[in-house]
Amino acid sequence: MKIICVGWNYPDHNTEMKHESVGEPLIFMKPDSALLRENKPFFIPDFSKQVEYEVELVVRINRLGKNISEKFASRYYEEVALGVDFTARDLQQRQRALGAPWEIAKAFDNSAVISDFIPLSTLANAEGISFSLSKNGVEVQRGNTRDMLFSVNQIIAYVSQFFTLKIGDLIYTGTPAGVGPVVIGDYLEGFIEGNKMLNFFVK
Repeated sequence: MKIICVGWNYPDHNTEMKHESVGEPLIFMKPDSALLRENKPFFIPDFSKQVEYEVELVVRINRLGKNISEKFASRYYEEVALGVDFTARDLQQRQRALGAPWEIAKAFDNSAVISDFIPLSTLANAEGISFSLSKNGVEVQRGNTRDMLFSVNQIIAYVSQFFTLKIGDLIYTGTPAGVGPVVIGDYLEGFIEGNKMLNFFVK
């Protein structure tokens, strides 16, 4: 099982991070040891002094595919979940300054929070899914998939050029504006279309 992540996929987030939009999806990956399920607490790692949340919509691949055409990509997923891509921002900034990979900043243990999945068929508009994250009862991020620079179907078509997609692979589709730090004691709640999908503490 692969965890495939997309960076810089929301214009407002790119603006807040002072990053120019890219012409194709920016892809990075996490190992399965990054997954944090069942609303278990997230423990801030000792190696970072600036861990930040990034809420994202997640899709799960439901069939084997390679070199998938964009027009057929919708056949490869039927469920979505909410995820949080925790990022050790201080390490990421250091790695970027060195021109080095991001893995230690993005792929560390428990850095990929994931909720249960819900069928796309239960959502009013699968082409424009709204989602949000609250910290200590205050909304800090809100996004809608219609604002993505690259749609889910475009991402699947692009990624499948390089990696065979297998049943159970996860794709974290990018985060909107509002990313910020977490500290011990914070309580995070995540929603898809107003339905609570995540609620967990930071320790």
